[in-house]
Amino acid sequence: MSALSDALARVPPSVRRGEPTVWTNPHRRPAGEVMDGLEVSTADVSEARRLWARAAPLLARLFPELEATAGRIDSALVPVSPTIAAQLGTGATVLVKTDHALPVTGCIKARGGIFEVLWYAFEVARSLGFDGDDTAVLANAEWQARFADFTVLVGSTGNLGFSVGLAARALGFAAEVHMSADAKLWKKDRLRRLGVRVVEHEGDYTTAVAAARAEAASTPRSHFVDDESSRHLFVGYAAAADDLAQQLREAGIVVDAAHPMQVYLPCGVGGAPGGVTLGLKQVWGDAVRCVFVEPVQSPSMLVQLAAGPGNPISVYDAGLTNDTVADGLACASASALSARIMAPLLEGVSTVSDAAMLAWVRRLWTDNGMRLEPSAAAAFEACAMAAGAARSEQVATHLIWTTGGALLPDDVFASLLQ
Repeated sequence: MSALSDALARVPPSVRRGEPTVWTNPHRRPAGEVMDGLEVSTADVSEARRLWARAAPLLARLFPELEATAGRIDSALVPVSPTIAAQLGTGATVLVKTDHALPVTGCIKARGGIFEVLWYAFEVARSLGFDGDDTAVLANAEWQARFADFTVLVGSTGNLGFSVGLAARALGFAAEVHMSADAKLWKKDRLRRLGVRVVEHEGDYTTAVAAARAEAASTPRSHFVDDESSRHLFVGYAAAADDLAQQLREAGIVVDAAHPMQVYLPCGVGGAPGGVTLGLKQVWGDAVRCVFVEPVQSPSMLVQLAAGPGNPISVYDAGLTNDTVADGLACASASALSARIMAPLLEGVSTVSDAAMLAWVRRLWTDNGMRLEPSAAAAFEACAMAAGAARSEQVATHLIWTTGGALLPDDVFASLLQ
């Protein structure tokens, strides 16, 4: 049997048939046994928190919507409506971490994309002689002119490209976003209005990332934001756990061994949900159980984890198409970095159909007033599936982490509702 055939044999048949599946990760181990040996450490995430704090005055200068929070980027934690709770059928507390409405970008990619651009800005500024504590001065025209000589590049299906492009242009950097064929036109147009150079590719997400990587290699004074392997993106997302911990304390919600919390995270290439999962595990260990959610035709992380981290594999290898209405999750191959870190930490993966995602888009708008992309709505279906599969036994709290949608154009959102 070939290595690929052997790897595919470990992928559930229902996944290879493109059917909704609840998959439990057989590689998961107690967090206490593995946390110290992971390639992204607690110290790395702590450093990310310090960078976020240092950047807060600069962010408040760059983006007026952050003045009220003194430059802090975070989203609300809200309960679902009784109608939605009944449709989910868990019988437990259900909360939503509303990253679909994050300030500035309206998506979770603000946590990683903006973070990496800030890190690069500080690196460039230091190389040009800046050594002060008042980072707000980097929003001045003088620094914007100096940053204009540098370029930030990224490959994206849409939301990461927007977050990176928006932050880069706000600071004065040149920005170039390589976008795959499944990226929506309105997302490309939004970037162009910011002055970002958009390069379109006929291939999928992996093709766009490879093209951006190659372009960065030949572009002087440039930085490539690598969604497939960036540690900066990863720790930017992981720092969100502290904000959630504070919100749960304020809400009087306990998370411990007797009161576990199950978290549902939409997954594309895996950087954002992987980073968040790492941060949550650092705070709560095994008291938090993280489930990734992927489209039935794009389960790149499930396929990779089932095959084993040492066996690179794509959804195409599994006979799937990577075609989905959830453009933000349309990734044929998972991040190798995220897969390695998630292998011992992740509870499992649920795959959901396009029809189910669209049904939840409609329900959540009608019954909860949430304006979500299909990618974000996917997590609600996974929560309902967990209840149906008795996977949520003894879970005190379900937390659904939404990822994008607040900035959807009216006509695009109307078409989804129809």
